[in-house]
Amino acid sequence: MLSHEPRRQFLRNIAFTSAAFSTPGLMAEELTRTARQAEGPFYPDKLPLDTDNDLLILNDSLTPAVGTITHLTGRILDLSGSPLRHAVVEIWQADSAGTYLHSRSNQKGRDRNFQGFGRFMTGSNGEYYFRTIKPSKYVGRAPHIHYAIYQGGKRLLTTQLYVKGDPQNEKDFLFREAQTPEARATLVTDFTPIPESRMGELAANWDVIIGRTPKDPERT
Repeated sequence: MLSHEPRRQFLRNIAFTSAAFSTPGLMAEELTRTARQAEGPFYPDKLPLDTDNDLLILNDSLTPAVGTITHLTGRILDLSGSPLRHAVVEIWQADSAGTYLHSRSNQKGRDRNFQGFGRFMTGSNGEYYFRTIKPSKYVGRAPHIHYAIYQGGKRLLTTQLYVKGDPQNEKDFLFREAQTPEARATLVTDFTPIPESRMGELAANWDVIIGRTPKDPERT
């Protein structure tokens, strides 16, 4: 049961207690950039009124979306390991029935309580946080979450996150487009049970590495 404090205050309180972020520092070697992936056909063609980082609850509703609650965290970094400040992270995904917030996705049975899309602006450490559901598979695709990263109004990266170890990954035509094991490793992370959770919540932490250097002019 959610607390009765204002929803946005709730999100501020939970966001940075759900995961510990590493302190950024100089890297001995250049990081491996996150592989690019197609946007896909289901970027929302009509954004929801609520586009915050809690995809489980619409506005101030008390009815949550169906699915396994997942606290999705990470950092947006450049190749040197330095954080990208004020980057906008967008995610969108299908609901537990495999339906997107898009007119071309089969709307029959869509979970009307699932926001389906969210945004978060990174702080000085490049960190982001979303509360969402564990992605579910649908015909032809492994479970995944779409990402788009922006800075200064420019889209820097479009990619997708997959569940590490899911047997559907190797059958997924888009996942297989990342042709090397190293590239595929940049697209997966563990969805791990939170031991103290009574609701079976999961935690997933995924750093996104942008192929830019600190000298790029847009990086402010």
